[in-house]
Amino acid sequence: MITSTGSAQVKRVIQLEKKSKARRESGLFVVEGVKMVTEAPAERLERLYMSERFASDNMDFIQRLGINKNTAEIVSDTVFDHMSDTQTPQGVMALVRMREYSLDDILVQPSDSAGGRRPLIIGVENLQDPGNLGTIVRMAEGAGVTGIVISSNAVDIYNPKTIRSTMGSIYRVPFVYVNDFTGAVKSMKAAGVNVYAAHLDGEFEYTEPDYTKASAFLIGNEGNGLTQKACDAASQLVKIPMEGNVESLNAAVACTVLTYEAMRQRRYSNLLK
Repeated sequence: MITSTGSAQVKRVIQLEKKSKARRESGLFVVEGVKMVTEAPAERLERLYMSERFASDNMDFIQRLGINKNTAEIVSDTVFDHMSDTQTPQGVMALVRMREYSLDDILVQPSDSAGGRRPLIIGVENLQDPGNLGTIVRMAEGAGVTGIVISSNAVDIYNPKTIRSTMGSIYRVPFVYVNDFTGAVKSMKAAGVNVYAAHLDGEFEYTEPDYTKASAFLIGNEGNGLTQKACDAASQLVKIPMEGNVESLNAAVACTVLTYEAMRQRRYSNLLK
């Protein structure tokens, strides 16, 4: 049992929680809580940590996860609290191996005839709030989004706050960071994807375009929106109409409005077939 905050393993966990560079170099990220640990693919679990109290109350937890008991460590309650990034730790956390996707993975979907889905992509440019990005990932799974393309200057998706906000969707929604966001938008269009940029000066309201075909929505920075380059590269600018003195919606809320309209259109289209 680990009983010292000076333990190399404890220091490693804390470093992975606090530093994106450490996460990138190791290919590992930290998840906390029963839900996040239980939903992690067993083959990607690198190390499991349980507080002494949690372990005594959940003797069969390792067996339920389907992992080798040698990958698990019991930590004293005090040390676990020191390791935890949450205010009220549940007593279990894990190191999980990252999964790498490419832009091609996001763009190339199996054909409808093979049981695949038409691409429905979210492009995120320079988003800085961890909770916003995590909510977008969670929402994306619910709306049937097939992948997320993220600019390299956006918040790290493996930030602990982002991870918590995904509520497990981080394991199931493909995503990729790109150095050239505008170039990625052009690649989407070249692959036959209609790209719609959310913009206050949109020429169409968001309910007007046909999203039953391969589609992508671009969402920009919380304060400044999308860059002009990204807007110029898009197929169309679309707007969400506002009443009162509201100028714009939270990025995650705007994503939800747009992608659920696409899901509505697609479901209705399928009913007509």
